[in-house]
Amino acid sequence: QVQVVESGGGLVQAGGSLRLSCAASGRPFSSYAMGWFRQAPEKEREFVAAITWSGESTYYTNSVKGRFTLSRDNAKNTVYLQMNSLKPEDTADYYCAARQGGGVYVTTQQYDYWGQGTQVTVSS
Repeated sequence: QVQVVESGGGLVQAGGSLRLSCAASGRPFSSYAMGWFRQAPEKEREFVAAITWSGESTYYTNSVKGRFTLSRDNAKNTVYLQMNSLKPEDTADYYCAARQGGGVYVTTQQYDYWGQGTQVTVSS
């Protein structure tokens, strides 16, 4: 069983930055592909970014390209989502997810383990 825990959410003004962290435990972290999703009120959960187990490849949804950066530190069992130039439309609960595999995964159905989420609010 893999446990996933997010942290780093909060309230920030438009144009500001936040860094979300996701710590995973329970299995060799380096064997897991990781992803971030977000869910705004009354909307479906949507893909934000994903990274391969090695960290060599990342993939982003179009709306965050150039503003968000996903990275991982396998020695610390942690992935980081650096979010810059935040916009009010980035406001949502952000969820980290994990699964074994060598690829980049972009749908909720492809992930086996989920965190409880961390709230991000961007004020205008």
